[in-house]
Amino acid sequence: MIGVTENLALIKDLLAFLAVEAEREPGAVKLLAVSKKHPVSMVLAAAKAGQRDFGENFVQEGLAKIDQTRGENLIWHFIGHLQANKTRVVAENFDWVHTIDQLKTARRLSEQRPEALGPLNICLQINVDGEGSKSGISPDALPDLAASVAELPRLALRGLMCLPIARLDFEAQREPFARLRKMAESLRDHGLVTDTLSMGMSGDFRAAIYEGSTIVRIGTALFGPRQ
Repeated sequence: MIGVTENLALIKDLLAFLAVEAEREPGAVKLLAVSKKHPVSMVLAAAKAGQRDFGENFVQEGLAKIDQTRGENLIWHFIGHLQANKTRVVAENFDWVHTIDQLKTARRLSEQRPEALGPLNICLQINVDGEGSKSGISPDALPDLAASVAELPRLALRGLMCLPIARLDFEAQREPFARLRKMAESLRDHGLVTDTLSMGMSGDFRAAIYEGSTIVRIGTALFGPRQ
């Protein structure tokens, strides 16, 4: 697991460097280690090296890893599409959900979140490029959904998430992230908390950081090829 430790140090240094390059504070960007399809041994290796935030796309895989890492004080983020029949176990075990795009899903999470765990942190997923194959709400639907989610008692609306179309050019990559940032700013102007922008992955996180990302989701660069 030496590779995981070395990769983690390199990635965190790079995120701090890029934040400063973008005229932000070096600690402004958090690494979310995407551990899907990687063994729990790699999660534990990253945790031993100081990583605390981990993201899973599949509920059952995530639950297994959460169970095997209890006592490590890790923070678990659900970053996949959430089916209605899986909301209870997510509400009971995860700390964040990044992919909310329906009020009924948010309501179920709020109703099923154990009060003793504190509020479940929520990001709303925006379909910034209008892709029919991807989840997420349209920008026009965001204000109403955000206002409704913010009122749910056991949820904490934290911000927005997006998965834009892959773009190769740096300036082109910045454009959808800039739009998401402006949406978050608009919500703040209306009194809603949006301190989190979950945007940027291995191929475009530099552009995301330039546009204000606070969480970047990186898997393969940290853990290597998925099994």
